[in-house]
Amino acid sequence: MHLNAGIRHYLSLTLLLLSSSAFAQESMCYGTTSNGRLEGGVQLPDEGVNFVSYSDTAALLGRTYVHSKVKRIILSAYKMLETEAPLKVFKYAETGFKKGGQFKPHKTHRNGLSVDFMVPVVNSKGNSVHLPTHYFNQLGYAIEFDKQGRYEAYTIDFEAMAAHIVALHKAAHKHGAGLWRVIFAPKLQSYLFKTQYGTYLQKHIQFSKKPSWVRHDEHYHVDFEVKCKAN
Repeated sequence: MHLNAGIRHYLSLTLLLLSSSAFAQESMCYGTTSNGRLEGGVQLPDEGVNFVSYSDTAALLGRTYVHSKVKRIILSAYKMLETEAPLKVFKYAETGFKKGGQFKPHKTHRNGLSVDFMVPVVNSKGNSVHLPTHYFNQLGYAIEFDKQGRYEAYTIDFEAMAAHIVALHKAAHKHGAGLWRVIFAPKLQSYLFKTQYGTYLQKHIQFSKKPSWVRHDEHYHVDFEVKCKAN
């Protein structure tokens, strides 16, 4: 039995639509990053062309979930960087639970809109590499960079970091969202403003002005701006 062209076209279109993200459930966030929850949270992929997760174990424990729109923004930004910074590699860290809520030891990360990114680094040869994250350094969170952004054989790649923040900002607007703030050690921020992206960052990005309860030198915390319902 042979199907005519019209029926074949209809079936193909139906299968395509059913398999597309158009039918994927959109997440819903409630409350704030410090007092909220999440419905329909989605997990970030463990790796991509130019990025990896900070920990396979943490992913298995469900610590890498975000709002669906935040996931699209993050992946779009990494895609942009494949062209903008093709020789650079990136690593994301803690995000939150599938249903949000309290996320120890963090004070925020409760409604799918908060994401930590480990700082991109270069090694002693100047090559872009991933900052080591394992249980002996608390998955990277115990690392302390000096005032020049150096730690052992690694130096913060401020150019790559600035490019990533700019890509996140542009991707957020592309997806109808925004960047509320970026928390990063105030004493290291001047290095970002000296990059080719410095003017853009100072014009469009709200950086933390005061030191946080943890230093935020080995990672930068990004809060995305997505419309949420009251908690």
